[in-house]
Amino acid sequence: MMAGSTPTLRRRQLASRLRELRESAGLSIKEAADGIECSPAKISRIETAQRGAIPRDVRDLCVLYGITDQTKIGELMEMAREAKQPGLIQEYGLTAAEDKVRDYINIETTATSISEFQTAFLPGLLQTEDYARALIRAMLPRMTQEVLESRTQARIKRQEILRQQDPPQYWAVFDEAVLMRPVGDGHTMHQQLSRLIEVAGLPNVTIQVVPLAIGPYMGLDNSFVLFNIPDLPTPDIIYLENLTTVNYLEKPTDIAPYREAIDRLRAVALDPRASMALILQTRDSFKIDG
Repeated sequence: MMAGSTPTLRRRQLASRLRELRESAGLSIKEAADGIECSPAKISRIETAQRGAIPRDVRDLCVLYGITDQTKIGELMEMAREAKQPGLIQEYGLTAAEDKVRDYINIETTATSISEFQTAFLPGLLQTEDYARALIRAMLPRMTQEVLESRTQARIKRQEILRQQDPPQYWAVFDEAVLMRPVGDGHTMHQQLSRLIEVAGLPNVTIQVVPLAIGPYMGLDNSFVLFNIPDLPTPDIIYLENLTTVNYLEKPTDIAPYREAIDRLRAVALDPRASMALILQTRDSFKIDG
């Protein structure tokens, strides 16, 4: 697989290239579908990266679109193969059924910058193992122990991106209530808040806390993550999640309100130095049993 690529990124890149080729050929989605004898829904899903394309379909579409350069056709077919590789699923110990976790990891490991806002709990990239395990168990109480451990270890492994060579710029903003909400016992919280102080010392990491005294503010009702991936035709991706669904926003008009929210959040939050002081103060309020 090409350096810096992931199945999700390659699928999105391929989707954009195939859509551009079809439009340049002056064909509709239905005409493209008729040309390779498939349903219009299949072409639509391929072009929106909702499903991968097999190399044979890519070859047939290139022929239909009048592409004669065999090198270009070969490159597109290779992108289709890369989009099918399950490397990260195996590396993180996840099953193929955990699509939303897989896709999130693929995007996260490709981004050059990540801005995250949370109102209810600490971001996954900042969690200790004990905090992560207690949080996942509380939020998904019917999860088996095996899946719990798989999810927990995957979350901890993800954190390696913050310390890797050429890491992404990571900016985390979260509400003060996140610091005050106990997850696990006092020892877990004490260790967790100590971890925040440690990670904040990395040159690529910025942490800010929005104090309760601010009152309501833009974004209070909506946690989200903004990824920037320059290799994509639309480099910004917003990730949203609720109890049963996840959503990725890529249209500039959809992303604009979140960019405004990020700017406002950074402005109303304590600066990084004052945020660390608040985290230290809160950490010392948690009693360590024994």
